[in-house]
Amino acid sequence: MANARLPLLAAAALLLAACGNSWVQVTPEGERVSLATAADVGNCRRIGAANVNALDSIAFVDRGANRLQEELVNLARNEAGAAGGNRVVPESTIEEGRQTFGIYQC
Repeated sequence: MANARLPLLAAAALLLAACGNSWVQVTPEGERVSLATAADVGNCRRIGAANVNALDSIAFVDRGANRLQEELVNLARNEAGAAGGNRVVPESTIEEGRQTFGIYQC
């Protein structure tokens, strides 16, 4: 009976570990992009938008808001870097793991 629980416990441990690690790595282009506020980009040129999404839950387990926000920002930074931008500004709140960012060149 104890051996039957081992795969379940191993799966649960992997699930918890996955919830704690960021799955989104910042690309070299994204490294040159920073998160800003609307006030920070007043003299910058808006060059587009990044509509990004990440999993907000895994197997019915909600992921932490901070981890989700970090992944969305990293995704937006990557998109902005690929588009030639160097700043991203959140333009919406997180809804079901989705968020929109403005891409700016300053």
